[in-house]
Parts: sequence; structure tokens; C-alpha cells
Amino acid sequence: MEITVGGLTIEAVVGDIAAQGDIDIVVNAANAELRTGGGVAGALHRAAGPELAEAGRPLAPIKPGQAVITDAFNLPNGHVVHCLGPVYGRDEPAAELLASCYENALRRAEEAQARSIAFPALSSGAFGYPLQEAAEIAVNAVAARASGLRHVRLVRFVLFNGATAEVFESQLKQLAGDTI
Repeated sequence: MEITVGGLTIEAVVGDIAAQGDIDIVVNAANAELRTGGGVAGALHRAAGPELAEAGRPLAPIKPGQAVITDAFNLPNGHVVHCLGPVYGRDEPAAELLASCYENALRRAEEAQARSIAFPALSSGAFGYPLQEAAEIAVNAVAARASGLRHVRLVRFVLFNGATAEVFESQLKQLAGDTI
């Protein structure tokens, strides 16, 4: 499903974040040290090769809400933006920190003059953020920045399974209803 807000196309798809060949930047659900991990981080690091962890080393540690950019190495993209989402129930204010991840990733994409960026559902896996709330924050944070983006024209939420995609699609439908 896709909608357009302020000239920005926002879409939600089921897929593999490490296989988005038509996207300029992919977002890594990173850990503070920007090391290989599980989930999204593991998939991106495996596909990119060991250079991704090496490139992140001098940029670490990062704090919740922060985003840094590296080359993508063996990924089919130009860059990887690494975001550290909040751990739900520990990092506060969680909603503001999660929104900051999306805002800061979009900032890094604009600085790189990227036309497209793909996000996973940040913080909703191992970091325990409730999916419905995480999706609402993600979609609203991206939509709020839409009119200020000069380069980015496409934001794709690449989601692990159909159930997660349905939650994001519901948020996009709600946003589309609000903007009509």
C-alpha cells in the first residue's frame, strides 16, 4: 500500500530489508556499538559484509534516537543509516526517542541527497516496543517531515511479515484519511 503526503510517497511492503535494490538508503535497527546483531542488524551485516561493522566502529557508541550513516558495501544500496531505537520501558521518553530515529534518519538521507529510504519497524522487535504504537509513531514522524524534504521522494517501510505490514498499512490508511 502507498500514499502520498506533501509530495512524498510512503509505502508499506512485506520484504527483506537487505534486498531493496531500488532504494538509495536502507535503515539498520542498530545497537549502540553498531555491531552485528540479530534481526534487521544481522540481516544487513550479513549481506553487507564485515566492512559494515568496521565502518561503524569509529561512529559508535550512539544513543537512543540518534542516526549515523555509512557506506552500504555489498548491499545493493548506496548507504546504510544506523538508528538506535529506544528499548521500551527503559529508554524515556520512548515515543520522542523513536520519532527522533525516523527524523534523524531522514536528515542523514537528505544530507546524502538520497531520493529513497527504506525503514524496518524500528524498536518493535527485540527492543519490545508495542507494534501498534511503534507504527503510529513511525508513520506520523515521516509524514510530519514530508513537506520539508528536498531530495527524499520515497519512504518505504519494509516489514518482516504480513501481520506487521497490516499494522503499518492501517496507519497509512488513517493518515490518508486525515490528509484528504
